Amino acid sequence: MSNFARSQPGLDCRLLSLCLLLFQPCSANAATSSERQPAKGESGRISAEAIRIEHAPTLDGTLNDPLWQSAKPITEFRQREPHEGEPPTEKTEVRILYSRHAVYFGIHCYDSEPSRIIATELRRDAVQDLDDHFEILIDSNHDRRGAYVFEVNPLGTQSDGLIVEEQGDANGGDFDRGWDGVWGSEARITSDGWTATIEIPFTTLNFTHSSDVIWGLNLKRFIRRKNEEGLWSAYRRTFGITKVSEAGELTGIKDIGSGRLFIVKPYALARYDKQSGQNPLFPVTGGVDIKYGLSSNLLLNVTGNTDFADTEVDLQPFNITPFKIFIPEKRQFFLENAGVFNFSLGDQDQLFFSRQIGIDPITGNQVPINGGTKLTGTLGRLELGIMDVDTRSSGPNPYSNFAVVRLKESLWPGSYVGLMGIDKRSGNVLDMLNQMGGADTRLVFFKDWFVDAHVAGTRSPGSLSGASDVGASLTYRSNWLEGLVERRKTGPNFNPEVGFVQRTDSNEIYGDLTFKVRPRIEGVRELQFEGFLLHAPDTLGQVSTQEWQGTFRAEFNNGAYTDNDIADVFTQRITTPFHIYKNVFIPNGVYHFARHQLTYGSGQDRRFTYNFFERFGGYYGGTLNEFRVRANYRRTAKFSISPSATWDRFRLPLRNGNFSVVLASLQANYSFTRFLTFTSILQMDTSNTQAASANLRLRYNYRPDSDLYIIYNVGTQFASIAPANPPQVRETRFAVKWTYSFAP
Repeated sequence: MSNFARSQPGLDCRLLSLCLLLFQPCSANAATSSERQPAKGESGRISAEAIRIEHAPTLDGTLNDPLWQSAKPITEFRQREPHEGEPPTEKTEVRILYSRHAVYFGIHCYDSEPSRIIATELRRDAVQDLDDHFEILIDSNHDRRGAYVFEVNPLGTQSDGLIVEEQGDANGGDFDRGWDGVWGSEARITSDGWTATIEIPFTTLNFTHSSDVIWGLNLKRFIRRKNEEGLWSAYRRTFGITKVSEAGELTGIKDIGSGRLFIVKPYALARYDKQSGQNPLFPVTGGVDIKYGLSSNLLLNVTGNTDFADTEVDLQPFNITPFKIFIPEKRQFFLENAGVFNFSLGDQDQLFFSRQIGIDPITGNQVPINGGTKLTGTLGRLELGIMDVDTRSSGPNPYSNFAVVRLKESLWPGSYVGLMGIDKRSGNVLDMLNQMGGADTRLVFFKDWFVDAHVAGTRSPGSLSGASDVGASLTYRSNWLEGLVERRKTGPNFNPEVGFVQRTDSNEIYGDLTFKVRPRIEGVRELQFEGFLLHAPDTLGQVSTQEWQGTFRAEFNNGAYTDNDIADVFTQRITTPFHIYKNVFIPNGVYHFARHQLTYGSGQDRRFTYNFFERFGGYYGGTLNEFRVRANYRRTAKFSISPSATWDRFRLPLRNGNFSVVLASLQANYSFTRFLTFTSILQMDTSNTQAASANLRLRYNYRPDSDLYIIYNVGTQFASIAPANPPQVRETRFAVKWTYSFAP
């Protein structure tokens, strides 16, 4: 899909009022194989049993401890990719034990060619898609809606996260990586494959039941060189591990002695901070984060004097559209259980967008946060999220308070009806109040049909009519066809100040159809043919945005791909001069132009990978050539380097309209061990006067969930999401941050 029209690279009484207002009654394919079929539980689902032990087994990455042999291995995996439902090409065994305080997984991933196992990532929470890896899904509430996911590679490197309402991350990953748990892992590459041992404390799962229980469970193995994905359950190509409602079951856990989740994590910070045109500051400060499990299903997060110095910097974008640019959230307090607060308005638009809190949307400057409280979890079939965050005055940003309430009532697997209310109070006398509210639903029929609908509105002092957003869509997904039809109307005065909306005053009709075939061509896995049409005049019927596109894609067995827009035709109306670069403004008018795209990504089974992107053609009365290239070289598990460059060459019939913009970055990582890592990002942006920036970060994870950071940053940490590429404030910062996590 084109980046032009759709997207581009203290609880107070108001919370109680919002709750009272919103809490109103609201009107596999079967695998055939000669192998032994998996055991079925009483529910008819695939089932496994955990075995009770009195003490923990040896957790050294091997399965040599005799305790592991007391558990019956899980072996009944099926391919999701490339051959749905067929037995995997390599055998996998998983044994599950538990004691009074933790559950243990012993994993043996057999491999006929162990020398070709790919294991190159030592950094915790880094994406492991370029490595062999194994994932464990645990639905400890057994509500078949959400789950914890624990991921490990053959080096024992950890990554973890959450699935909420059967949704992964925004980039199509298996889970949202914003959640961090305390758990242990070790792994070894052996003569017949690789093995791993994992310990997950019951407190990490906020699990306190002591009687017989049933968990939802799923297991996934990924073999990188074969681009092969095998699952214990939910192995249909349209499902995957995110389909929590199709997970299997784990029985046998009873009589445990775990306490509630209670973690206190104070921090201390010393830094040097110098912004352009201001005197340097030398603050020494501290704060605290607290997690407390009110019950097995409810988690309370409290933060005081919140700091995000250790958050990764944004890669600086150059926005070539007249719309806002979406940049994902990276800050830990907002990431944890973020899926609970998701209220989609279509495409990337959101009624609630947490980057509007604590970050100036124009300059990208941080706005200090006094503190915040967040309550998330479930009460029966009701999923809830309540948040209150208070920010203090900083520069042009007055003090503000943000109160958010989100409720979702579960209907059947994957389906819900929900409500949301947001209240922003500000010290800005011209904008003291902004309120947002809405209702939404997702309905899943026959596992492959999805109906999404929403109605939302905003209110500010003196606001006029036309402050609503109403939309609905119908989606169908199968192995050979995907289709989407969407209708949405956004009023000209719809103004969610704590949300993200690219385009208002729009009456949109959108249709998308993708055909997928798997030909018997050596090396080719899937071919796709996609066409879409977007027609979005304004609410008075005048031309605003229109686009149609035809696309051909190919996916190869080694993970290589190509993505080519045969034709991408635009009609775009500019009503306010569009600032694109320095003193260059695209004037008002209606523009018609067409663009074309070529993309290729190399196979993902090598230490050196690359991709390039070329898009060319018309652009607002002139031409624009976009060329991007990115490479990744993983020399060893300790060292990796990733350069990237973007060259935008403009030829516009305007004064000073012939110019080029170059964005470049160099990311390098060195892992001394899994617990001591150094990362660096060097960036260049020729559209800025001060083109170069740098971020250097040393992280020492000296005990679980406790870190020492040393950080040096020149430039900006967070990018602007505003259109027209406004100038950002440059700063120089050196910081030392210490965190210590403990259970009182």
